[in-house]
Amino acid sequence: MWTKFKYLFVVLGLFSALLIITFVSLPDENLHIIACDVGQGDAILIKAKNTQLLIDGGKDDKLLDCLAKNMPFWDKNIEIVILTHQQIDHYGGLIEVFKAYSVDSFLVSPIDSSNQSFRLLKSLVGSSGTRIVNPTAGMVVRLGKIHLDIVHPNENFLALNTVNQKEVSGGAVLGGATTFRDPNDFSIVAILSFGNFDALFTGDIGPEISDMLAQELSQKGDKRKVEYIKVPHHGSKNGLTKSLLDVTKPKVAVISVGKNQWGHPHKEVIELLKEEGVKILRTDEIGDIELVTDGRSWWLK
Repeated sequence: MWTKFKYLFVVLGLFSALLIITFVSLPDENLHIIACDVGQGDAILIKAKNTQLLIDGGKDDKLLDCLAKNMPFWDKNIEIVILTHQQIDHYGGLIEVFKAYSVDSFLVSPIDSSNQSFRLLKSLVGSSGTRIVNPTAGMVVRLGKIHLDIVHPNENFLALNTVNQKEVSGGAVLGGATTFRDPNDFSIVAILSFGNFDALFTGDIGPEISDMLAQELSQKGDKRKVEYIKVPHHGSKNGLTKSLLDVTKPKVAVISVGKNQWGHPHKEVIELLKEEGVKILRTDEIGDIELVTDGRSWWLK
């Protein structure tokens, strides 16, 4: 009899623990932006309630730990994944994501890559049933209360700088275009809005694209000002420009960076941000960086 009671107590204890874990994992009503510490690379998880948006995946499987910490253990679906451009420090970790999670929509730059690891990603995506989209400026993506405005690249830029672009009925082709330009120039750039909170995600754009964006955004007035900017190209001096800062006027700048041979983030970028009074947060110093907003105010977790 005592053995039966012991068994019952164990079962009840496990059940209670499961209920506690489930309750703790229940989402709130806020938007969470988590810049995952993936070393020298980019991976940003954005979540609101039961939906997730992932921008880039870092170089390897480090991203999986960040996803496991910030998504309910029972949730193996990511609604939208964005690959800003085809460089391994942005797409490498997505190979493991497509192995471990189902993905509804994959927004990706149209540029192809001959890298063997990118071919593996293409194969995984192709067999997953995921919808592929090549977003262009002017496209608006809605995910619950999240609005995502694509601001780069525009159709004219793609037409002038790509060849062999292919499309299929009902969607795009992954890696359906080639170019002689730096793939960084094709980085998908988007402004996320959640209530009155705005965030700018920049991929690895260089100074030419940064200045071009500044000019285009300045024509749209104050609504293009943001609270949050993901500093392009890991804080490289060949990325963020003063003109883009002047137009967007962010309050906080996140630099996703790890140990590297290029000296990222460069002193010039750090000084530029300090001169503009922008709060600087770096994954190589802090680890995962989580910002939370209710659409009115924001805070760091």
